[in-house]
Amino acid sequence: MRADAILSESGIPAELMPAQSTRRFSDGADFRVEIPSVEGPQVLRALLDEADLRGVTVNRVSQGSGAMTLSVAEQTEMAHIGADRAIEVCLFVGPREEWGIAAMSRADDGGAMHGSVRGLRQLRYAVEDVFRSVECGIRSFLIADLGLLDVLVGAQRAGAIPRDVVWKGSVLCAPSNPASLALLERLGATTVNLPTDMSIHELAEMRAITTAPLDLYVEAPDSMGGIVRGEQLADLVRVSRPLYAKFGLRNSVGLYPSGLHIVDQASAIAREKVRRAGVALEWADRCGGGFRQTVGAAADLGIPVR
Repeated sequence: MRADAILSESGIPAELMPAQSTRRFSDGADFRVEIPSVEGPQVLRALLDEADLRGVTVNRVSQGSGAMTLSVAEQTEMAHIGADRAIEVCLFVGPREEWGIAAMSRADDGGAMHGSVRGLRQLRYAVEDVFRSVECGIRSFLIADLGLLDVLVGAQRAGAIPRDVVWKGSVLCAPSNPASLALLERLGATTVNLPTDMSIHELAEMRAITTAPLDLYVEAPDSMGGIVRGEQLADLVRVSRPLYAKFGLRNSVGLYPSGLHIVDQASAIAREKVRRAGVALEWADRCGGGFRQTVGAAADLGIPVR
């Protein structure tokens, strides 16, 4: 950056940066763009309209209210859109403690339980939620419960779930150290959300332990720390690639569980996330450039099927 020369002339030493990652996605790309909280087909269409308007390539969208909150028709429509546009559509497995009857997850100290699946009842419905979505053409799922992940990966290996389904570790079970990240990979997570507030050096530590793509909120909602560092995208990619750069939105509103009552808000928020992604991509070109983003289909993307 031009700023480095000015700082050097002022006698300020260069920032100590960790080693660059030499890993890439299966198609050779350095990074992909993910937009989270895309809560239905109407929101997805609004997002893609904005992406086309701004020339931003979106590789993956994810949903947080839970697949169980979407009708078969809505899931099928999202699957068709994703298939036609070569975009991964990742749905959160629906039943989990924060939506259930358990009180602890809603207590002051119970936040760690939000993504857990409570009891055999929720576990049964969570597995069925995946089967229902697979029948609609969905091929990517967001999971926050380690036991559920283990069950689903086992079912996939046994042939009960299609081989092209991918499993995304949720930020609700984000690993804060390399040992925990390695455990998630061993359990079968295809990609893993990291905590939103990891430093550049901590990201390098996580990259050193795994070959799996890492998912990082470049901008996080207030409920996840409100981190805003889109201008640093080039450095984040250099150290963490292959990286899913996620664009949440600070100073926004909660959307979960979503529905028609807030679809206009959800659509406007999705559009702004695309705009924020476009600004971050401008910064990446300015501060490093030369990074390759996946365009179109790739073998390791959980693109839906018709």
